[in-house]
Amino acid sequence: MAEERLIHLLKTTWMVFLVQVLCVRGSKLWEAPTAPLVPHANLSTRLFWEPQCQTQLRHLQSEARITATIPPKLEGHWVSSRCEVRPGPEFLTRSYTFYQSPTCLFRALQHYYSDSECHIPTFSLVIRGKLRLRQASWITHGATEAEHHLHKVGMVIHSQKAVYHLATRLPFSCLGLKAGGQLVPHRFYELFNAKAEKDCLGALGLSMMELELLRVETHHHPHSRPTQEMFLGDVHTDWNERVHHRPTGYQEPLQNAMHHIHPCPVCALVYRSSEQHPPILPPSPSIPLDLNGNWVSQRCESRPDVLFLTRFFVFNEEQRIWEGTYQHYTDPMCRQPSFTLLASGHYAKVGQSVKVRGATELIFKVTRAKVIVYDQALLREFNSTQNRRCGQAGGWETGVEQDITWTDGCDALGVRLPHKEYELFKMGVDHKGRPLLYSGERPTDGSSPDRLAKRPTSFQTPMVQCSTRVGVEPRYSSFSDHSTGPKISFANALHSSLILLTILNAGCWNIYLF
Repeated sequence: MAEERLIHLLKTTWMVFLVQVLCVRGSKLWEAPTAPLVPHANLSTRLFWEPQCQTQLRHLQSEARITATIPPKLEGHWVSSRCEVRPGPEFLTRSYTFYQSPTCLFRALQHYYSDSECHIPTFSLVIRGKLRLRQASWITHGATEAEHHLHKVGMVIHSQKAVYHLATRLPFSCLGLKAGGQLVPHRFYELFNAKAEKDCLGALGLSMMELELLRVETHHHPHSRPTQEMFLGDVHTDWNERVHHRPTGYQEPLQNAMHHIHPCPVCALVYRSSEQHPPILPPSPSIPLDLNGNWVSQRCESRPDVLFLTRFFVFNEEQRIWEGTYQHYTDPMCRQPSFTLLASGHYAKVGQSVKVRGATELIFKVTRAKVIVYDQALLREFNSTQNRRCGQAGGWETGVEQDITWTDGCDALGVRLPHKEYELFKMGVDHKGRPLLYSGERPTDGSSPDRLAKRPTSFQTPMVQCSTRVGVEPRYSSFSDHSTGPKISFANALHSSLILLTILNAGCWNIYLF
């Protein structure tokens, strides 16, 4: 009984303070150029998804398929499986080696490129240091917090063009060059030495704060050996905040070099690379952006500030309309549903991106939205909301969708309608040859890319195409059969109370779209 009272107190306290500190970021809304919008009046949980799309989500939620231990076992060699895009944009591949305890030493190779296909290397960094695992994260459920210390960092430049570019950023005195000296390609330069108190990293904006949040997942496959992925902390989308940012979300995972997905030609190239011989990735096919059909998450996705979700999109290119279903969860396996946001609107293609080759710039308009609540504490809060826009106050029921369009959104969720976003999309293929859709990475501070200057320059975890049929509408009839329902444990209640601290620090909460 004492534990139940504490759980109730923590959940109630969290929700009460949540409403007090929520805010809505707003900006002037412009009409996006578009074809005439044909509204979908049947946005309802009574209709069903394409079977293969539903199967994909059930597969990623399978308890037997994915396991993760705390603390994670880091020993081994971990490599990129594709050309990675960081905010800026920056294009790179990573090759990290963690040595056996108790030394806890690591050696990280980062190869940077001038193009989004990782064909033209500019420079490589060799980063050596020590990592100490601390504790299970109270902020990001399922992750482990760590503390890293750099020992040495070195750099090798790979071309004369890169020399000219870096010469404007790196102080020669810091590199040990005399007046009039020049950087030379293929020569090793020391940028950081802890013992010698030498530090040239600030000029490059280099940070290894990604090592301060870790998660290792083992994926079990019925007809093949297990694969392992390492998730490291997210990189802040604002360059000025990157060095000091303590991550609460993840980057794209690294593959264990001995237990990686198959086939993975990029894994082998990155594994064999060195600072003098960066991997030159094979050319990938140029795929025009064709959004038609249904797209679904490949895994339980994370967002900074303790959000876990799965996404499901439907696009109709002819009418330029879209619908999205965002199922939010309280756990990193996406088995404890909290609420669902169903949104729809129209979009327009602007043109090819200048910053990220092969990507397309778009403008999205969100015009309609509905919400389904599963969490009882959230439900009580919605029903007790006074003087806040969020559907019909007192009319919320568990598992029943409510339209929030007529109240211009939902203040409690940070959803404002109508709403406009500047987006960046790109097509690709996975190791099985299936079409992938990359959408722009959301700002780390939780704001919305509602201005041209905030258009993303990097991408979220890609979605996979689960159906090519046009006009089939996304529906969330219920949470997955593998979900355990809207129950909360003692540990989850404590975790929920700490979400409040994150919200207090951030000053507001916005639900992520796209």
